[in-house]
Amino acid sequence: MPAQTKPNINFKKGRLSKATLIELYKALLLPRMVEEKMLILLRQGRISKWFAGIGQEAIAVGCAMALESDEMIFPMHRNLGVFTSRNIPLERLFAQWQGKEMGFTNGRDRSFHFGSLEHSIVGMISHLGPQLSLASGVALAHKLQGEGKVSLAFSGEGGTSQGEFHEALNTASVWKLPVIFVVENNGYGLSTPTEEQFRCAQIADKGVGYGMRSYTIDGNNVLEVFQTIKKLSKELRENPEPILLECMTFRRRGHEEASGTKYVPKELMEYWAAKDPVENYEQFLIEQSIITETDVEVWKKENKEAINAGLEVAYAEPMPKVELSKEMSDVFNNSQVETVAPQGSTKPIRFVDALHQGLEQAMEKYSNLVLMGQDIGDYGGVFKITDGFTKTFGKERVRNTPLCESAIIGIGLGLSLKGMKAMVEMQFADFVTCGFNQIINNLAKLNYRWGHAPDVVIRLPTGGGVGAGPFHSQSNEAWFFHTPGLKIVYPSTPEDAKGLLLASFADPNPVLFFEHKALYRSLTSDVPEDYYTLPIGKARTVKSGYELSIITYGMGVHWAIEICDEMNVEAEILDLRSLAPLDYEAIEEAVKKTNKVIILHEDSLTGGIGGELSAYISEHLFEYLDGPVLRAASLDTPIPFAVPLEHQYLPKDRLKVQIEKLLNY
Repeated sequence: MPAQTKPNINFKKGRLSKATLIELYKALLLPRMVEEKMLILLRQGRISKWFAGIGQEAIAVGCAMALESDEMIFPMHRNLGVFTSRNIPLERLFAQWQGKEMGFTNGRDRSFHFGSLEHSIVGMISHLGPQLSLASGVALAHKLQGEGKVSLAFSGEGGTSQGEFHEALNTASVWKLPVIFVVENNGYGLSTPTEEQFRCAQIADKGVGYGMRSYTIDGNNVLEVFQTIKKLSKELRENPEPILLECMTFRRRGHEEASGTKYVPKELMEYWAAKDPVENYEQFLIEQSIITETDVEVWKKENKEAINAGLEVAYAEPMPKVELSKEMSDVFNNSQVETVAPQGSTKPIRFVDALHQGLEQAMEKYSNLVLMGQDIGDYGGVFKITDGFTKTFGKERVRNTPLCESAIIGIGLGLSLKGMKAMVEMQFADFVTCGFNQIINNLAKLNYRWGHAPDVVIRLPTGGGVGAGPFHSQSNEAWFFHTPGLKIVYPSTPEDAKGLLLASFADPNPVLFFEHKALYRSLTSDVPEDYYTLPIGKARTVKSGYELSIITYGMGVHWAIEICDEMNVEAEILDLRSLAPLDYEAIEEAVKKTNKVIILHEDSLTGGIGGELSAYISEHLFEYLDGPVLRAASLDTPIPFAVPLEHQYLPKDRLKVQIEKLLNY
């Protein structure tokens, strides 16, 4: 940070009108006064936490005031000025911070962790970085739809160390997206100073590496921020490209109030206090005879009255009602999705061809659907499922991506914020770990938190039996099975693959679609040629029997059929098809029919889906059992490469043992 003895803010009016200059001052004053009131309420216990942006208001206000009202902004903790500048009713903000029903999240999330698409604002999650990808997704939607709009995302200087910062900026640059990345360089990441966070002189220097324009400006100068954003956004609307804008400022209070600021040198605090963006701009306007001290007092009085009035409304609002049914139902968007029954002729095709056909028909049905993934363009994907798609649908809708799973999932979510649909292909299901945060903390929680269901399908080529080793063969559906808010589909036949894939695109919720690689070219069956969907959440009885029931999915269906035929066992084989939601009615019927149950899955035994199903059956259907609920699953080891080791790892032979054990019980 600078070590000047007399800090200076070089205000330049340029061609700004008197009305605009006054409007900017009033927009600065309101969040300052709201914050001062919130700090009082924090001490009184009326709110539980506060992340103060005092001293940084010029950045949020300057950016929000410079953009068009329908251009989406992605703020962080210290950007109250975005919300007040977008004229969000104060009583709703106060209710949000108190966890009241009148807020934006029904008490389910706090502070600025919410979105209001009505005000073109998408709030943060606590994990730093994901906002940048969401803003890139919105920018992609603007570009694809020819809207001539920009998006803007905030980050602190600490967040620039996150991998998502690199992924989002790199992708935005490669794709020339109209997005402004604003970094508020405020000196400290909690207590860690900038010299311990990065070695470049300025964060803006990083822009060179991404091939994008970048600038450093005085973040405490509201006129410089406003005029810079005004100029850049105008340029980007006409010629889309990303911009990295570093705003120098300072955090004069703790990361949050409990943290304090004892780690900040006294002289540094004094320097930035003298550079206060509100006080300095106020003095400039008075000196320029644009406003008077009387004007200031009048506006302060008006703000105080508005704040107190808003608080009275918020205080009077009840806390959220404890309604179990509402809590459970709001995890997903429960819009009714019509099932389209198969009609017309069928044709025998492979599993991989059924996926190709389903994707193709989805692209034809939804003109706003965008496919994204590594090598899915002209190459057609490593499994050739999108082969020929760029010729049919164009490279704008079938997009090769950089190697960055997290940013691409975030961009998919961003597309959904603009009413578009997105599909993200993981080259292998194993690589989804690199996008875990976006899936678990954004896709899964968004509808529950503030009512937007991300319309995103993630395709995951999964499973072993192909000698591909521990990083290309994992069965990882159980990682997501634990997380509310995700639908998980896992077909076992070509007909189901097509019908469930098309149903996944019709569903407005995030869907993880698992495809077993070993079935791609080894399995052929009759598939309806026209568009159709199968209901997500409905299991299928593959084979009727009376000796025992095998509940399974994916490759397990084919193992169960083969082993039962080999052993001459009359088994009831139930293919779950969908893991979230589960078809508990079908599970109950299978248990009641045979009174003996084996749960089979390719995933490792411990922590697998079989454990949950076993617990459910034991808890709810115990009286119908004539034996213990048994499981057959893979070993609790990583999946090995060598064929003999992989064969031992997989549960096929253990299924035989469990069948014999249960039949003899």
